[in-house]
Amino acid sequence: MSKLTDVPKRILIGRALRSDKLGETLLPKRIALPVFASDPLSSVAYAPGEVLLVLSIAGVSAYHFSPWIAVAVVVLMFTVVASYRQNVHAYPSGGGDYEVATTNLGPKAGLTVASALLVDYVLTVAVSIASGVENLGSAIPFVVEHKVSCAVAIVVLLTLLNLRGMKESGKLFAIPTYIFVAGVFIMIAWGAYRGLIAGDDMKAPTADLSIHAEKGGLAGFALVFLLLRAFSSGCAALTGVEAISNGVPAFRKPKSKNAATTLALMGSLAVVMFCGIIALAMTTDVKMAENPATDLLKNGTAVGSGFVQNPVISQVAEAVFGKGSFLFVVLAAATALVLFLAANTAYNGFPLLGSILAQDRYLPRQLHTRGDRLAFSNGIVLLAGAAVLLIVIYGADSTRLIQLYIVGVFVSFTLSQTGMVRHWNRHLRSETDPNKRRHMIRSRAINTFGAFFTGLVLVVVLATKFTHGAWVALLGMVIFYGTMSAIRKHYDRVSEEIAAPDVPSDDTVRPSRVHSIVLVSKLHKPTLRALAYAKLMRSDQLEALSISVDAAETKALREEWERRGINVPLKILDSPYREITRPIIEYVKGLRRESPRDVVSIYIPEYVVGHWYEHLLHNQSALRLKGRLLFLPGVMVTSVPYQLESSEAARMRARRRAEWNAPGSVRRGPVNQRPKEPTNKS
Repeated sequence: MSKLTDVPKRILIGRALRSDKLGETLLPKRIALPVFASDPLSSVAYAPGEVLLVLSIAGVSAYHFSPWIAVAVVVLMFTVVASYRQNVHAYPSGGGDYEVATTNLGPKAGLTVASALLVDYVLTVAVSIASGVENLGSAIPFVVEHKVSCAVAIVVLLTLLNLRGMKESGKLFAIPTYIFVAGVFIMIAWGAYRGLIAGDDMKAPTADLSIHAEKGGLAGFALVFLLLRAFSSGCAALTGVEAISNGVPAFRKPKSKNAATTLALMGSLAVVMFCGIIALAMTTDVKMAENPATDLLKNGTAVGSGFVQNPVISQVAEAVFGKGSFLFVVLAAATALVLFLAANTAYNGFPLLGSILAQDRYLPRQLHTRGDRLAFSNGIVLLAGAAVLLIVIYGADSTRLIQLYIVGVFVSFTLSQTGMVRHWNRHLRSETDPNKRRHMIRSRAINTFGAFFTGLVLVVVLATKFTHGAWVALLGMVIFYGTMSAIRKHYDRVSEEIAAPDVPSDDTVRPSRVHSIVLVSKLHKPTLRALAYAKLMRSDQLEALSISVDAAETKALREEWERRGINVPLKILDSPYREITRPIIEYVKGLRRESPRDVVSIYIPEYVVGHWYEHLLHNQSALRLKGRLLFLPGVMVTSVPYQLESSEAARMRARRRAEWNAPGSVRRGPVNQRPKEPTNKS
């Protein structure tokens, strides 16, 4: 059966890679840019339109504020990029915002940031795919008619590509991303030439239309609030900026330097593209409205429901290149494709963050494990599942999904930059070098400004989008926060319960009699109990066996083994493909071939939990291993259980069920309803 499932698996995701091949999967800057920056780069396809849509509430007269809003977005972009360049140098382990907040603001702040980022990554996939499907559906009616199914199919396709590994998916995604960037730059350059040098009169398809203002004559606080809302909508251009700081471990060496360079390049490209599209939109007189059927007017009459309002970038491209021209078609195709690929930013950020959270015991340990292709496969699958759920619930409607967006981004931005301010304050207290102090003071000023600016945007986003769907994102953050807190409490309780004592206890006292190979993953109470039990069997040969899938953990185990002076030889088997079961099976088969008349006895230490959901949080490798060992002749398998406190509650439940289901209990009824037994009153 394993061979039958292994063949399609290899066809879909490729052959397994050895652990020592991890360096070959690391990304050069030219591949890292489209992998980690496809989201912020593609956001320029819709961020300018979001600004104009909000300003249209006050009519065309409010459009003259758009350049100033663009300047504010650019200032924020440069501030955030500058801040994250500090992050990748100060915290290169890949924790990003989570590590910064945890280190400088405490675990609760770090968990808040992690919750916000996880929600935002899921929304990035859902929004990007839904938006791409809608753009594609304008040309292919079948896609619109089955947009949920098409969106789910694209999520599945992206998942398979990412399961093959970041480097392979990055090469595939790099081509359309670079075509999109080149197309936008050509459009900006050609538009500037036609407008400034050739003096051509470029007009967008909506240039001759007017806008019916929903709220005319805005002034004072109402106008300020509208501008802040437009600014917050334009800040969609910043989504995904933090992904590079979370993905530093995926870069080639020098990791921090390459990540900082990629971050600066991404920020520069996004700023030029965003400003260029805004400028061309103003030059070509683009009109946008939240309700185009009623708010867009032609000669004083509403255009009606049959009118299709194309995105800003599409209208600008039509004005600059001409409708149906080769460059117009190429840019339109690249824009639709890059919106799909924007989800790849989340596919690389979510699994890396999930791995770090799993290492810190906030998520199940399985998320810390690399798959056959050295990608964090479990995290990729979890992200895909959550995104598919959102797509199905919201019907792949980007308009509804985008209301949930941005909140998580600016929660992480604000807390991260606040944490960096405290980081510099802490280092300034001990730093005496004048040059380093000047650098730290300058960095602190950047982070302080960034914290204030992103905090202001967060307040505006919450105020303007809360009732339109932002509350769902906040609810998702609360659910993630509560779930991760509960998981951490469980792991902490289990670790405390199974920790090996420094002084002898009942768990290390030698019982009565038994033997042979004791499987060891870590040195804790269950392992000590299994060793003591095996010694009792008075076997001819007794050894402990461990599988090395992580060099650091193996080294720590060997050192702890020697420090405690355990008089049982410890044998380490290397597993270059990170498998547990197969090396043990092959080793046992080898022993049987050498001495076919001998019996091999395997002792597997296990701790017993009492709730079904606790089983999901622990690796089931022991169960799979026992299933394989049972089919080997001449091999005896013994489980040495270690009961945790939660198993006692399960035992009591089982006892009550046993009493209820005892022979004759159905006939006699429940205990408290049974008739009293007659007494002998002799």
